[in-house]
Amino acid sequence: MMKEAWGWIRDIAIAVLIAAVLLFFFKPIIIQQESMQPNFYSNDYVIVSKQAYKLFGDMERGDIIVFKSSLLDDNGNEKYLIKRIIGLPGDTLEIKDGYVIRNGEIIQEPYVAQQGVSGEMSRITVEEGKLFVMGDNRYVSQDSRSAAVGQIDQETVVGKVILRIFPFDSIKYFG
Repeated sequence: MMKEAWGWIRDIAIAVLIAAVLLFFFKPIIIQQESMQPNFYSNDYVIVSKQAYKLFGDMERGDIIVFKSSLLDDNGNEKYLIKRIIGLPGDTLEIKDGYVIRNGEIIQEPYVAQQGVSGEMSRITVEEGKLFVMGDNRYVSQDSRSAAVGQIDQETVVGKVILRIFPFDSIKYFG
């Protein structure tokens, strides 16, 4: 009886340790917005690598990230947003005729819901320690184009989206 109890305790302790390690490296997120369509839809489950930029490399243009914004949800908590990195510190960005121009060149964005619908924006330079982010569904995305979000602090980044695990017919790695 005692041996069986110690076996259970050991198994539970191992399970808790594994869960703690996994949660240190990864954060599951349920998408609750439409700003990243057609790549992510509301109720998609994604896995965010919380250590991606601490252990495995620098932030890059095109990375899909989750960050803590200053926007509030219905309960008054700060919202987590999912967006794509468009500009890194020092990049110049402007939007003309709906196209994003980075460092003087129109960027090709095959991931957006519709090309040429980014609106207009005067030239800016991404500040040191900041990122310029945009959603893929430019019609509805609240992102760095708006004063409410603006350029985001790199410290607010929770991590990089690496995997969509639900719906099961849409599992995809985003490494």
